[in-house]
Amino acid sequence: MITMRQHAISLIAVFLALALGLFLGSGFIGDRVNALTGTDRDKIGNLENERDDLAAQVNSNDSFTSAIAGRITANLLKDQSVLVVTTPDAAEADVDALKTMVNDADGTFAGQIGLTHELLGDQSASKLRTVIDQSIPAGAQLRIEYTDSGSRLGDLLGVALLNREGQKPASGSDRETALQALRGGEFIDYPDGTIKPADLVLVVTGGEMSEDSGAQGQLVARLASTMAMRAQGGALVGRTGSADGGSPIGVIRSDPSLSNAVTTVDDVNQEMGRLTTIMALGEELDGRSGAYGTGPGATAITVGAKPAE
Repeated sequence: MITMRQHAISLIAVFLALALGLFLGSGFIGDRVNALTGTDRDKIGNLENERDDLAAQVNSNDSFTSAIAGRITANLLKDQSVLVVTTPDAAEADVDALKTMVNDADGTFAGQIGLTHELLGDQSASKLRTVIDQSIPAGAQLRIEYTDSGSRLGDLLGVALLNREGQKPASGSDRETALQALRGGEFIDYPDGTIKPADLVLVVTGGEMSEDSGAQGQLVARLASTMAMRAQGGALVGRTGSADGGSPIGVIRSDPSLSNAVTTVDDVNQEMGRLTTIMALGEELDGRSGAYGTGPGATAITVGAKPAE
């Protein structure tokens, strides 16, 4: 049976082999391949065959993971509801797959809230602060130490929408007031009548953020960790590259105060990452957060795997 470590090594080998193939087939190098000896051509052919074999092995691993995922996660989220929050660059395929897997784990989908470009640009911070201050549910208090946009919004959404032991949930009218105010300010988006209180929060982002993204990674990271602290637990998940530089998962993993509050998964575009996400939500219910995947700062490839060296 292929181990998790072999799976990760296979992925790396595939990318290296693909890069080699592109290098050999381009420009200056490509023109000189025609002059190679038969032995050289055989070597290149062997490398291409190895690349194809590794790619087939990865596809086989994904198929195997997809086939057994339901058995592994059955009842894992029983009686738990999950609120999904997405960034503008989150892949629809990832979100749909995760919602299906929540259902397969006997969890309940509590709705999906989309963060907007207006919010991530943080160009309306003063407007957002006003909306938040006017939308705090009756009897609730936001943490005074939170002053940045991501933390304050995450705290408001947390007290309005998320359940935690010992925390009185907001009334239906207070939840609706907060959501409508935030949507009216073009900070979030959601279909009417689709958002329900939830026990867990799952924040889905994309891959690596561009160099000109400013503090967007910080905003998403702090929103995710703050919401998770208001819930029974939560996870911030992204595609390959989401743990690099100033991307949200990279921000979380570089700050112990954030990484202890929320689980991160950096390969949700792969079947293993999606399975890990659901397993990690189960761990969050028991108060355990982790950093999973193959990107910088990951401590293990998946839940229960041997820690990365």
